[in-house]
Amino acid sequence: MKMLLSTALAALIASSSAFAADLYAPEPAPITPAAPVAVSTSGWYLRGDVGYAWNHLRGASYWQGGPGGFNADFDDADVDDSWVIGGGVGYQWNDYFRTDVTLDYMFDSDFEGSTSGSCGVAADCVSTDRASWNALSLLANAYVDLGTYGGVAGGFGGITPYVGAGIGATRVNWGSLRNTSCDVNDPSNCDGSVEHDGEDSWRFTYALMAGASVDLTCNWAADAGYRFRQIAGGDMFGYAMNGGPGDDDGFYVHEARLGLRYTFNSCEAPYVPPAEPVVYK
Repeated sequence: MKMLLSTALAALIASSSAFAADLYAPEPAPITPAAPVAVSTSGWYLRGDVGYAWNHLRGASYWQGGPGGFNADFDDADVDDSWVIGGGVGYQWNDYFRTDVTLDYMFDSDFEGSTSGSCGVAADCVSTDRASWNALSLLANAYVDLGTYGGVAGGFGGITPYVGAGIGATRVNWGSLRNTSCDVNDPSNCDGSVEHDGEDSWRFTYALMAGASVDLTCNWAADAGYRFRQIAGGDMFGYAMNGGPGDDDGFYVHEARLGLRYTFNSCEAPYVPPAEPVVYK
């Protein structure tokens, strides 16, 4: 009897051990999350910008006296500052180089100038000349991104400084110029006002840029920067009443700009490791 119980107990223990072995699953090794892997550092982007422009007129001149007359400079010539709005499309070639084409519109900037000489009411007169101008610039630009600094996982919040240059053309649109001449010794004694038709012309333009962008999301970046443009000289106004035409010597434009860029296919995809299979023994 004692032998029979011992045999049964041994068989029960062996059966339990085999059943436990069949259900055994090894404890999986700890998985270290992998860093996100960028799908691509290149892609097309759209941009939009607003800016404020400090404009400097490089000079202006006019023809005085009709046939046999002479060309003279304005005694004073100045233009006001203005706002700029623009947009463009570009391509990010890699982490350090991108190009785009931009179209920018500069809102009206007032011109005020003066000339001196004889007029219809006196031999010694000074004129007041007023007009306005606006401009549309088309530029092809290239930028060098100088690396991304800071930010969190995925690059959000990273700051990327850059420098760039552009080349293209600007259509300068001059409005009518109104000229009023008055006696130097009696400013109330004025000649009748003369209006000259404004001229439009395309001018060669180049630009230099510097700034920094901040990644807001994987697609959106905010941009803050400075741009310098030099616009070549051209036609300003036409002939009227023995005066004109007139020309300007071009502009220096200093701009502070803020913008947004949306890049297609720039989001990062996190690496997901395959699940460990359960092993039965």
